[in-house]
Amino acid sequence: MLLEILALPVEDIIFYAVLVFSWTVYIWEAYLAYRQRKIYRATMHVPTELGKIMDSETFEKSRLYQLDKSNFGFWSGLYSEAEGTLILLLGGIPLLWKVSGILTARFGFGPEYEISQSLVFLMLATLFSALTGLPWSLYSTFVIEEKHGFNQQTVGFFLKDALKKFAVTQCILLPVTSLLLYIIKIGGDYFFIYAWLFTLVVSLILVTIYADYIAPLFDKFTPLPDGELKSEIESMAKSIYFPLTKIYVVEGSKRSSHSNAYFYGFFKNKRIVLFDTLLEDYSPLNKSGEKEPGTGEENEAAGNESKSKPKNKKQGCSNPEVLAVLGHELGHWKLGHTVKNIVISQMNSFLCFFLFAVLIGRKELFIAFGFHETQPTLIGLMIIFQFIFSPYNELLSFCLTVLSRRFEFQADAFARNMGRSSELYSALIKLNKDNLGFPVADWLFSMWHYSHPPLLERLRALTGPKQD
Repeated sequence: MLLEILALPVEDIIFYAVLVFSWTVYIWEAYLAYRQRKIYRATMHVPTELGKIMDSETFEKSRLYQLDKSNFGFWSGLYSEAEGTLILLLGGIPLLWKVSGILTARFGFGPEYEISQSLVFLMLATLFSALTGLPWSLYSTFVIEEKHGFNQQTVGFFLKDALKKFAVTQCILLPVTSLLLYIIKIGGDYFFIYAWLFTLVVSLILVTIYADYIAPLFDKFTPLPDGELKSEIESMAKSIYFPLTKIYVVEGSKRSSHSNAYFYGFFKNKRIVLFDTLLEDYSPLNKSGEKEPGTGEENEAAGNESKSKPKNKKQGCSNPEVLAVLGHELGHWKLGHTVKNIVISQMNSFLCFFLFAVLIGRKELFIAFGFHETQPTLIGLMIIFQFIFSPYNELLSFCLTVLSRRFEFQADAFARNMGRSSELYSALIKLNKDNLGFPVADWLFSMWHYSHPPLLERLRALTGPKQD
């Protein structure tokens, strides 16, 4: 059998190796999810060690929520894998490239205009992906998230949001891709260095402008009003020399009742963003039946975008708990986790572009995926980065997950050393409850998937002996 496989043409070996590895990864992921679903089904009562931090009603809600999500993930993952396999087996990629060529030819652009054809190909591919993924996204939002009390959107708002996201993505993706392809074509023997530098600059620009110019296209950002919370945040930032310039509250509640907080910006221009659902005093879910200030017309317009009567479930953190959460986030900055992640990301990016430069001339890679006469650069990027690098990407993803858990423990310890241990302890419990996180995990599933340590491990670390 092995000899027969080795006797195949190199391009056939490459093609079938890609398929086999893809399904191997899917089966592995499905096995891990199966192990975790067994935990969800078998753990019907609050374990003794969780009795003081989680009531039975919340435990049952989180169990059912996570079980529904896991079942959904199985079917959506199976569809995604089957779709990808059929696209490869039926020659979907070369077919779409041919269609792109026909479309560009109608506007007077022949085969020599490869970049123009590549952009049409990319737009059609992302449109196909958006359309095939839409039913799954609708089901996730309006069945699962709705059933468990998280969804705050109407169908109209969801669809408008999806169209806006697609348009914004194209406005960024197409110009960046065209410049990248141009750099690769004119870069000579060292094009991979220029391509890497270009992607580095683009990523830094996007990180810098995202919250100021891109995110406000989708959500309303307002400055945190003057008051005790703002003063204490500014004081805490000043105590560790965090160069804070602005604090925003983002209206995340019009989509979901999940909560979050983050900071962004480079050098001496840092901003903190708090989701309204994180703040106990701001969360609309704590204000049942209350109308927003303004005219009736304004309230009616807002109701067309999101649900005008949020469910009455107490959520969010008190001010001291919000400060503890921010102490954790600022710990990531103070301990250099953000810079380390950027360095790792860019080292990986450089390595991938270097290997791409080594492999792009191998004609058998293109033949394996149905390109016998042409070797388009965009297709080469797709084949090498998406398919050939997939084993490396899986290994890297696991290593980064392990590193992320280590960083989370360190950031928790930083907040503890700031004297906010008890507040972070209670905040973690509240956030786990608000987001219906299930605190019991299969060890193998947790090891492979959890970028954040399980709740119990974090709580034990906060109350245990201090680590150096």
